[in-house]
Amino acid sequence: MGSLHRMAVLCGLTVLLATATAQAEDWKVAKEEDGIKVSLSEVAGSKYKAYQGVTVMKTTMAKLQALQEDVSAACAWIHECKSQELLKHEGDQSWTYTQFNTPWPVTPRDSVLQVTTVKGADGSLTRNLKGVPTYRPEKKGFVRVTQVEGFWKFTPKDAGQVEVIYQVHTEPGGDVPSWLANKFVVDAPFNTLKALKARAEK
Repeated sequence: MGSLHRMAVLCGLTVLLATATAQAEDWKVAKEEDGIKVSLSEVAGSKYKAYQGVTVMKTTMAKLQALQEDVSAACAWIHECKSQELLKHEGDQSWTYTQFNTPWPVTPRDSVLQVTTVKGADGSLTRNLKGVPTYRPEKKGFVRVTQVEGFWKFTPKDAGQVEVIYQVHTEPGGDVPSWLANKFVVDAPFNTLKALKARAEK
């Protein structure tokens, strides 16, 4: 049974890795400016694309982590963030509530995220983002984002630099015009990384 169990686990890991690789292979660059590269990828079963922003910042891991963990202040550099609050913090996990601005006539969105921090053997830090829409009751005047899957990854490089990857796929809930959805998946990673970079490199 031991060998069968190990084989089953290995098969499971192989499937997971193959899926991750397949999703990563079809990234198409949508914007490259100011040292920030934004790529988009189709997601099976969804009409909304996943986005990935990559850049390198002249800063420290400690400063980036501090900027990330100051939840309410982070709203100042997150694209279209109206307000953000920390609901709970427990060990390497935290739960946050965010309200977003949207152009008229689209109803403003809000989301609840579970953030899990993982430290890598290479000195990297990954903050996994998962939507937990029922963690907090829905609020009048907002449409709850139904699904969020993504991560922030910080990897230290030579010469006092850190590579930053911000990757997310969102199901925004309700009805979102295609022009807005297509604009958001480029603007969100680009503007967020640009604003974070400005603060991190101060």
